Amino acid sequence: MSTDDPRSRAWVEVDAGALRRNLRRVQDAAGRGARVLPMVKADAYGLGAEGAVRVLEAFDPWGYGVAAVGEGIALRAFGVSRRVLVFSPLAPGAYVAAAVHGLTPCISQVEALDGWGAAVAEAGSGGGAFHVEVDTGMGRAGLAWDRADAWGAAVADRARAHGLRWEGVYTHFHSADEAGGERSVAEQWRRFLHAVARLPDGGAGLTLHAANSAAVFRYPDAAADLVRPGIFLYGGGVGPDLPEPEPVVSVRARVVLVREVEAGTTVGYGATHTAGRAARWATLAIGYGDGLPRALGNRGSALLRGRRVPLIGRTSMDLSVVDVTDVPGVEVGDVATLIGRDGDEEVPLAEVAGLAGTIDYEILTGLGSRLPRLWTSE
Repeated sequence: MSTDDPRSRAWVEVDAGALRRNLRRVQDAAGRGARVLPMVKADAYGLGAEGAVRVLEAFDPWGYGVAAVGEGIALRAFGVSRRVLVFSPLAPGAYVAAAVHGLTPCISQVEALDGWGAAVAEAGSGGGAFHVEVDTGMGRAGLAWDRADAWGAAVADRARAHGLRWEGVYTHFHSADEAGGERSVAEQWRRFLHAVARLPDGGAGLTLHAANSAAVFRYPDAAADLVRPGIFLYGGGVGPDLPEPEPVVSVRARVVLVREVEAGTTVGYGATHTAGRAARWATLAIGYGDGLPRALGNRGSALLRGRRVPLIGRTSMDLSVVDVTDVPGVEVGDVATLIGRDGDEEVPLAEVAGLAGTIDYEILTGLGSRLPRLWTSE
């Protein structure tokens, strides 16, 4: 096996067929009246934005959502011509780049329209579409829902003054993924509709959107004109009482060393594991530098030859060790699965996140850049 083989060390497998099926489930739940705006920020939640949009393009999405101008520019480089919404507030120096590349900023301050208008004029790009975020309880960005009369008129005035196009208005639910979150989602939706009704012309002609992955399933009444699925597309759970997505990601690594050790042998930094018997240990070519959580040491499992084996000792930056004493025949070159399925056994993404004390999102977005992303056709 040559060193330029992407499977020579460790890698991420992405199931394009599962991604497609997850998107279809979102579409079915949202209903025919809503189009999809897939979120592909953070390199499509760690899976690789270029590969993701190649799959998603077949569904004719309304556009794509990102968090940073650089992410939007990357989509343009991949050949994406659809709308690209930048959801995080832009720093002052980012407006010109957004205008040059035809990105659509999301506005949280009326004054930001001055910067956007100047950038559109400088770039000579024309149009200057933007969306406005309404803060209905998330608290991190957006204009206050109960002051829409005032800021709505101000936004419309500045848009006219700068020749900009106010295209959409949206909000974000803070607890759609929480068990029993219907009440908070319903209240935020009520606040959003209250704000929209107080915009000029009652918000007529504006594109409305609010529902993330969890809200699509928990409160489909909030599907509005667009839904913004993210984590569900990529195989991450959206709430303890909501439908589970089909797994999309597998993380695998090669066995690079197999050792026979005596009882009393220690392994890893801090010598936190000691062999209680004569044992056989296998070293895997993956560590926390690749995004495997350090917290999995002495807690997590891997799969080898279709069997679960324990991760022993502290996870290192580049290597991990498993005890394969009870799995006959393990040898250098074998493939271990850290997330995903091997035969009848599986290490689910949610299990890894739970053991690491975090959420599926953080595990996926934390997968390191030195792991090749290998997309399967089905």
